[in-house]
Amino acid sequence: MKKNIGIVVSSFFMFLLLFVGCGKKEANDNNSIQEIVPIQTTIVERKDINVSKTFTGTLEGEEQANIIAKIPERVIGIKVKVGDYVNAGQLLIELDKSGASSQYFQAEAAFINAERDFKRMETLFAEGAISQQMLDGVQTQFKVAKANFEAAKSTVELTSPISGVVTALNINIGDLTQVGMPLIVVANINRMKLVFRVGEADVSSLSVGQTVEIFSESKPSLIQSGKILQISKSADIQSRSFEVKALFNNTSDRWFKPGMFCRAKANLNSQTGSLIIPNTAIIYEAERKGVFVINNKIAKYRLVETGITDGIITEVVSGLNEGEIVATIGANNLKDGTNVHVAN
Repeated sequence: MKKNIGIVVSSFFMFLLLFVGCGKKEANDNNSIQEIVPIQTTIVERKDINVSKTFTGTLEGEEQANIIAKIPERVIGIKVKVGDYVNAGQLLIELDKSGASSQYFQAEAAFINAERDFKRMETLFAEGAISQQMLDGVQTQFKVAKANFEAAKSTVELTSPISGVVTALNINIGDLTQVGMPLIVVANINRMKLVFRVGEADVSSLSVGQTVEIFSESKPSLIQSGKILQISKSADIQSRSFEVKALFNNTSDRWFKPGMFCRAKANLNSQTGSLIIPNTAIIYEAERKGVFVINNKIAKYRLVETGITDGIITEVVSGLNEGEIVATIGANNLKDGTNVHVAN
């Protein structure tokens, strides 16, 4: 008896639950509520936009010379040290003049003999003892001997071709030089050059005389203003990039040094008074770009044509008017005709 009563009660409750469930579904079907999407918005306005990019390069002095070895000989004298100021023509390094590779003493002897012969012939010519042709021949021999001696001397007495500061010394007394080996670097560091490379997409946006900001990552707060001095006319075959040189004044304490890695920040493009929207407002669909314009709390999709961008804001060329309101955060959740709640 109890078992039968339990079955009846259970059946009753199941029927009641089914009845209530069917009633809620119908209510939902008959009284559906459209979804309202919360978003943030911004006003389309006119602003100036500058597109800039940073390039990395290596510093050089405004004038810089690498003193290299022309022959393999032993170093017997170093006349300067790093930090010394030197004048053009000043002796920096002396090599062994009697070494196997040196022709110094042979060239010196030939020059002395040629000089004596020439002076003797000049005296004879003045007395009318020899002809002009004989004097010219001896004079030519003298000039050749002098040139040979000066060339031999330049291989063992290395001088500075420019005035500046010794910024690097890569040799010690007693070392044997190698041909082409840079021994000393002399640079004029009152003004510095930053040599950097740019891709073919950016080189057309740069011009000689354009202002750039130069700084080092080791001291980013120290920014020097410079100008582009030179842009190569052809690209490097391997890297497909163009060499650019920018000149700037060094600091009073000569903080910037040759060989340092520095960065140059340059404006590649700029527009004044353009219609501007944040990049977050742009919806990308295949090759199309659009935004959701908000009017009376309803989102309407509209195609737009964009211009330059600095990575944060973008220029709108067509499709929007100044003062219109567009969705930013939450725009990806919208469809054409969606009701929205602005929660800026």
